[in-house]
Amino acid sequence: MRPASPGDLGFDAERLKRVSAAIDADIARESYDGAVALVARRGAIALHEAFGFANRDAARPAHCDDVFCLFSITKTLTAVTVLARIERGELALTTPVADVIPEFGNRGKQRITIFHLLTHTSGLTAAMPPVPPELMGNLDATIAAICEQGLDARPGTVCNYSALSAHALLAEVVRRLDGRERRFRDILADEVLRPLNMSDTWLGVRTDLAARRVPIVLRDRSPGLFPAEALEGFNDLIEHDAEVPGGGALSTAADLARFAEMLRRGGELDGARILAPATVRLATTNHTGLRPNLLWSYAREMRPGWDDFPAYIGLTFWLRGEGVFPTPFGSLASPGTFGHCGASTTAYWVDPARELVFVLLTAGGLEETRSMERFQRLSDLVHTAVVD
Repeated sequence: MRPASPGDLGFDAERLKRVSAAIDADIARESYDGAVALVARRGAIALHEAFGFANRDAARPAHCDDVFCLFSITKTLTAVTVLARIERGELALTTPVADVIPEFGNRGKQRITIFHLLTHTSGLTAAMPPVPPELMGNLDATIAAICEQGLDARPGTVCNYSALSAHALLAEVVRRLDGRERRFRDILADEVLRPLNMSDTWLGVRTDLAARRVPIVLRDRSPGLFPAEALEGFNDLIEHDAEVPGGGALSTAADLARFAEMLRRGGELDGARILAPATVRLATTNHTGLRPNLLWSYAREMRPGWDDFPAYIGLTFWLRGEGVFPTPFGSLASPGTFGHCGASTTAYWVDPARELVFVLLTAGGLEETRSMERFQRLSDLVHTAVVD
């Protein structure tokens, strides 16, 4: 993706500067420590800038090539490997997970399908898989633990965001269809990362990326969705050998923008076809109706304005949808805008109607609802900079 003048891409350059000014002001207030932001339109980059600190405690300034833990944005990388298997005819959305992972088919889980996992409607518990912290990066141990669990709800009846379990299972499905010849991280690299030239992205901490890794620090330690200590624990959990398909990828803003641009272009970038346009359209269509995402139930009483609202989830991708409610993509986003967020720190989205991509990776995390509101505010500044 090449840089271009904001004016040539239909931005008001002065309005686009409001994005940078707002991030600088946030950091000056010590709301968070630093950030790398990237705004692109029609495949060209209008803004790619680093702000503040990658590590405030060490006085390490942020740089555009800093490597961040993506947390749940990783789910969209994993989902693409599953969608590719569907395109090959090896799998269907209606395939029961137990057809591929037989030991999963017990304790009421026999009817859970690939579609249920992708849309967070499986009925699996939203809690972390019951494995010791030292084994959280071991995919085999994680799958074994999930297979022994029961359900919180009947499959297909509620939307309850799965923090790690659903996409661990999806990764294992891909691995077993591959004949267990490759680790999931290698499948992801071979089939998505390398074709898209995402050379600074990896599942786990590749040795050559370690020096640019941004430490996970929570500046806002308010009670919320995830304890601050649990998120900071990913500093040790996500190490060289860790495979956490629901939250353990590291990447840069530039690499993540390439992934987003591939999706904006209907599954292709620079001659590398990852998915068909029809698959991307299906993946970014609302499959949860008007059901709320129970992930946000805790915020209903805690935060004004956080009443129940539709989950708007596609095949893993979050959607803007319609209505006025908290959304990381901005209230001004087109209804078909899609993307994802990672716990307290990261977000990206694609607005197909405006041919627009936004990536924001931050250091010094916020409580989850406040992080979402931060993304909403900054995203709206991006939308209002588009004038042509």
